[in-house]
Amino acid sequence: MEDVYRPAEDSYLLARHVESLVSGAVLDMGTGSGIQAITAALKPTVTSVLAVDINPEALNEAKKLAEDEGISGKLTYVISDLFHEVQGRFDWIIFNSPYLPSEGKADEYAWAGGAELIERFLIDACNHLELMGSILLIYSSLSEPDLSRYKVELLEEIGLFFEKLYCVRLSPT
Repeated sequence: MEDVYRPAEDSYLLARHVESLVSGAVLDMGTGSGIQAITAALKPTVTSVLAVDINPEALNEAKKLAEDEGISGKLTYVISDLFHEVQGRFDWIIFNSPYLPSEGKADEYAWAGGAELIERFLIDACNHLELMGSILLIYSSLSEPDLSRYKVELLEEIGLFFEKLYCVRLSPT
């Protein structure tokens, strides 16, 4: 499905840190193909995963992948524009955001949004974190968001031919 973001370098960068860090209740914002939700749900230390996406096709694809992996009981799914339909608090929130700057075309929502979308996410994210919760976020050097309301730990940086990708752990200050 071309409207569902396919896993690429950024997805695998984030998945490495999902695999090594997350536990408890997890929210995968903008789940896309479901790679992060599935990576989290496969961990014995993860109790539940809420996969959220604005695109129903993405959630259907993530559901199928979870069924194929035999872990569908650990996941729930919500169609939502960021946190609008999300309830509850989470130990970890994962966001492989559509980080490229957007020109506003309707077909870009799977991969574009830039710093503006990330900043919208960050405003509400702290309201959905448990007291000691954290956010795993991917962003690009092409659209660096304002992270000032969080404690930032750079976990990994990779250079691509036209940008750098950053995987950071954010904690409320």
